[in-house]
Amino acid sequence: MCCQPPKDNDDIDELFEQNIQKILGAPKNINYIGITGGEPTLLGDKLPTLISLIREKLPDTHIHILSNGRLFSSPEYASNVVSVGDWMISFGIPLHSDYENDHNLIAGNNRAYQETLYGLYNLAMNSSAIELRIVINNMNYKRLPQISQFILKNLSFVSWISFIGMERIGNADTLDKHIWVEPKLYIPYLTEACQNLSMAGYDVRIYNIPLCLLPPTAHIFAFQSISEWKKYFLKECDPCLMREKCCGLFATSSKPFCGINPILHQE
Repeated sequence: MCCQPPKDNDDIDELFEQNIQKILGAPKNINYIGITGGEPTLLGDKLPTLISLIREKLPDTHIHILSNGRLFSSPEYASNVVSVGDWMISFGIPLHSDYENDHNLIAGNNRAYQETLYGLYNLAMNSSAIELRIVINNMNYKRLPQISQFILKNLSFVSWISFIGMERIGNADTLDKHIWVEPKLYIPYLTEACQNLSMAGYDVRIYNIPLCLLPPTAHIFAFQSISEWKKYFLKECDPCLMREKCCGLFATSSKPFCGINPILHQE
């Protein structure tokens, strides 16, 4: 379901140099820098080099890395990446399912589940902050409550858990018959999963799902997660009393979510 499907060209060195220049020219008061992709760990040893430069030039800036976590199954690599970040670093790692076959099918590799779990444990062994990310799709939404129980039993060390609505672009659009699901179908499962984790004391977040599609009891978990440059609202949203607090919709998606209706009564 990646919104940025891979291209058949090797641009690692070119983009690495571009990012070096961005870091060298960055203002010193940046609070956060996000490293994403693609898959950042495909940089290999260039990733620790990039992180080390950020730490040198921007010593007070926190680094957040989005990765599938699989190459962190190497204890040495996980330790190296965390240590050069000088502990001001966190990782967003996806868990597609508690069930190995489903995770592997969604990830597109029959080693993904095992390598991702090893990666999570290795990052935890290095005392790194971990955001566990569950992108909701047609292949995993009915197991959201089971995923929440799996997290409680096996991944209790994560710092926070994010449930993420899909951006309908890239593979999420071209493969929509297999993976697309409207929020109205998965909201009951999502709500149960969030409540399971919240009641156990975990920091739970919902990204990319408008407030009008969530029950009021779940609004506490919802964040304004869509970047300003690609966020928009439908005309129906104009009278909504919660618009200023809502994440809105992806302007980049081929279609909006079904069921968007303004909230006309203050919570």
